[in-house]
Amino acid sequence: MQGTVDGFSYGLVTPVVGYLMACLGGALGLRCTTRSMLVGGSWRPGWLALGSAAIGSGIWTMHFIAMMGFQVDQAPIHYDKPLTYASLAIAIVMVGVGIFIVGYRGARGTALFTGGTVTGLGIASMHYLGMAGIQLDGKLEYNTLTVAASVLIAMAAATAALWAAGQVRGFWWSVGASLVMGLAVSGMHYTGMAALSVHLHGTADPASGDAPAALLAPMLIGPLAFLCLAAVVVIFDPLMVMGKPDWPRPENKPGVPAHAPAPHHQSRRVTLRSRRSPVRPRSRTPQNR
Repeated sequence: MQGTVDGFSYGLVTPVVGYLMACLGGALGLRCTTRSMLVGGSWRPGWLALGSAAIGSGIWTMHFIAMMGFQVDQAPIHYDKPLTYASLAIAIVMVGVGIFIVGYRGARGTALFTGGTVTGLGIASMHYLGMAGIQLDGKLEYNTLTVAASVLIAMAAATAALWAAGQVRGFWWSVGASLVMGLAVSGMHYTGMAALSVHLHGTADPASGDAPAALLAPMLIGPLAFLCLAAVVVIFDPLMVMGKPDWPRPENKPGVPAHAPAPHHQSRRVTLRSRRSPVRPRSRTPQNR
């Protein structure tokens, strides 16, 4: 028997709140990525790790906020805890791999393509592993082409977000990148949900596991608390908010020196002129012919 799937049982509340959480995690993670490109030494891995955890927590929170509005009319839904929290771990790890590639190799060329691909695959892996944790009296089936489209959406949007973060052009530039990252997560989620169909078994055996409400408390307390902590770090680091490096960058324009050297050049010219031998004036006495 085919089950009736409803992904918007709370209307637009869950999609909007989920998108905002994805944007928050993306904003914090991308700002940390930008900050890592402005520092060196032992600080860079710390910023990249914080950014990976922020993005991973944001997309995981978005997924399960959206899943609060998911229901199958003919069957109650439960969740398997190990698979649910494993999806959080794989999101952080795979997003971290992509973030570290861009953080150390730069947001361009092969490094950008590789980092964006791995990050997009991490978003998709989190989604489908989280969906594997759903337990109900039936079987989940997916349309292959729609699933492939959802993965491509995640990869393309994640690559665009990492490219924007690598430009290091200030706070508002990264805000735009976070909106793209939120779009990547939400677009991938709902495209993947559009590929889903549920085939019910029609038995009377109830599914085992935890109800969605049982996962709501840890979902809000854990990842949200971490995102708030990451937000505090961003707020109290003005260099990361403004996107400016810790050291002054010399101007690299042709013909324009980094510092005003005009007085030095003028004094050097005077010195060179004083060292030259005096020019003897030509005699104006007429020569005898």
